[in-house]
Amino acid sequence: MSAVPRRTDVLVVAATRAEAAGVPEHYPLLVTGIGKVPAAAAVAAALGRVPDPTAVHVVNVGTAGALRPGVTGLHLPGTVLNHDLSADAVRQLGHDPHELLALGTGDPGTVLASGDVFVTDPAVRDALAQRAALVDMEGYAVAWAAHAAGARVTLVKHVSDTADDSAWDWPAQVAASAAVLGEWLEGALG
Repeated sequence: MSAVPRRTDVLVVAATRAEAAGVPEHYPLLVTGIGKVPAAAAVAAALGRVPDPTAVHVVNVGTAGALRPGVTGLHLPGTVLNHDLSADAVRQLGHDPHELLALGTGDPGTVLASGDVFVTDPAVRDALAQRAALVDMEGYAVAWAAHAAGARVTLVKHVSDTADDSAWDWPAQVAASAAVLGEWLEGALG
C-alpha cells in the first residue's frame, strides 16, 4: 500500500491492483484500497514521504460508472464532486465543504462524482447525472489529498459500467479498462 515516487515527477494511484494491471512498471504505483478514506490517507502518506510534494504529478487511474446514456471510453474529468457529503448542511453551519474541486487538468466540462456508495441503483444514478457524467469511489479523495500537499493531479477514468445492475459485472470488465488506462499512461506520459 505504500509507494514513494522513484521519479519525482509522477505517482500513479489506483484503488485496486486489478485497475492498475496495465500500469507500466517504470511508474511508481500506489494502490490505495477502495473508498475515499483509504484513498486520501494513502495519497497523503505517500506525498508526505517525498521531499517536495509540489514536484509530484499524481495520476489517478481507475474505472468509473457512466451516469448518462452514451458516456463510454476514457475520460479526464476537470472537476470532481464529493457526492455523498451533506454539503448544504455544512454550509448552513457556516463552513465551506469544498464539495467541488476544479483540477486544473482534464476537461473542465466533465465532472466526476466520487463517494463511498457503490452505485447500482438507477434512481441514484439518475440523481447523480444531474451533477456529473461519471461516478467512482476515490477520485475526489485523491484530488483532495494531492491539492492539500500542493501536488498536481490528473484523474483518468475508463467507463466500466452504466452505474446500474451492470456494475455488478465490474470484475469481468476491469481488465479491459486496465489495458486502456495503461495505454493512456504510455502515450500521455511516456
